[in-house]
Amino acid sequence: MNSLQSAHEKISSRQRLNRDEILALYDDNDLLYLAESARQVKELKTGKKIFYTVNRHINLTNVCRANCPLCAFQCRSGDNHAFTLELDDVEKMLLDAAQVEGLSEIHIVSSLHPTKNFSYYVDTVKLVKKFLPNVGINAFTPVEIVNFSDMSGLSVADVLRELIANGVTSLAGGGAEILSDRVREIICPKKCSAAQWLEVMRTAHNLGLRTNASIMYGHIETIEERVDHLIKLRDLQDETGGFVAMMLFPFHPENTELGKRFNLRRVGSWEDLKMLALSRLVLDNFDHFKAFWVMLTLPIAQLALNFGADDLDGTLGEEKIIHAAGAKSSTGITRETLEEIISETGYTPVERDSFYQPI
Repeated sequence: MNSLQSAHEKISSRQRLNRDEILALYDDNDLLYLAESARQVKELKTGKKIFYTVNRHINLTNVCRANCPLCAFQCRSGDNHAFTLELDDVEKMLLDAAQVEGLSEIHIVSSLHPTKNFSYYVDTVKLVKKFLPNVGINAFTPVEIVNFSDMSGLSVADVLRELIANGVTSLAGGGAEILSDRVREIICPKKCSAAQWLEVMRTAHNLGLRTNASIMYGHIETIEERVDHLIKLRDLQDETGGFVAMMLFPFHPENTELGKRFNLRRVGSWEDLKMLALSRLVLDNFDHFKAFWVMLTLPIAQLALNFGADDLDGTLGEEKIIHAAGAKSSTGITRETLEEIISETGYTPVERDSFYQPI
């Protein structure tokens, strides 16, 4: 029996796929088979529910010392489009957010600012807790956590304990890109290593802090490296059970040094949907997969609900990082629009909190 045949048998009997079988499914390129299989797994996990949340994104600064070739958001201090929010600015944003009916989550991710110290980020979390005491705080990626550890001299565990004590309820899943140091040395050489990213997540889970996970595909990585990335996430989830949801990010090359250097183009919708369905089949220990409409566009995100996704993420308010790289989607969306998009597919919209509890 070849790897593709054994993959089909394992999918029909709900057994775990191995590396060769995953690669065979990818190479077979049977999108409709992957869609039907992923949809069945999704419905076994969450039935006819499709989740969304009412949230707001806060990007604290785009001034960054990492200067990653993959990033169109970062800039140097003094650049015309550089910005850094001070605590007074954050307070104003939170007062505006407090007027949003049903707000359940504040999402905070940023760059690696060269001079802002750890207390600035802790004080930001304290402000969110002060003005929005009942809202979940999904904040900071493992890349930022390693940066906080380096700047403060605290261990990663102590950094996480400090953030938890002041109100962080979950960790963002970004910064994983591809968990291969060969790739990271090219696309983000000053970010944490693949092992460090995984260790931050392991430490967070062991401290009781739930997190999201992600992959960024469609740049210089090989298909084998994508698959190995997924297997590393699956292995850690087996160990800790701490991942809440998985997000897939297609690389947006526009306005990036990496895109210019390698003459990269945004992968197509076929690849987006294939990667989503395949990831749903590989990550059998993840309950939730997000179709992040900002990255995919609303029409493709809607289609993704039939390819294994069970979540459209949230209303956002204003998102800057992905739009800096050329995303053409709007920066925010209404609850009503999300519900219409979900209902058109025959699924049932369910408003949720950060941990998929219905609201």
